[in-house]
Amino acid sequence: MITPLEIENKTFSKQVMSGYNVDEVKEFMAEILADYEKLYKENIEYKDKIAVLNQGIQHYKSIEDTLQNALVVAQGTAETVKKNAKVEAENILKEAELNAIKSADEINKQTIEKKLQLDDAKKQFDVYKAKMEALLISQLELLKEINKNDEN
Repeated sequence: MITPLEIENKTFSKQVMSGYNVDEVKEFMAEILADYEKLYKENIEYKDKIAVLNQGIQHYKSIEDTLQNALVVAQGTAETVKKNAKVEAENILKEAELNAIKSADEINKQTIEKKLQLDDAKKQFDVYKAKMEALLISQLELLKEINKNDEN
């Protein structure tokens, strides 16, 4: 691209015949130089703005990449936590089931022991009742005998 300085320093060879008016050429070149210089500066400003905007875009792309990576990591972590929680819940349920089975077994054992104690108590009561009945019968016989002896 031609710079404004190159336009300003540009010279033309003069021809003797059918040449251009030097003052008109200089005046026209000055107008072109002013316009071109203005456009050249604007172009540089726009390039600088574009560079700044591209840096901003790169910055935001970097942030986006970081956020996407963080999101992927967070999703992975969430899945891991979810799986761990499910496994832990299953373990808690299994442990609760085992505890319930142990408790039921213990209650069954205690029930059997209490039934055995009850049966034993019933047997002892039956034995006691039989002994008492026998005692009472013997006492009744004794009283009958005593009454017989008193009547005679």
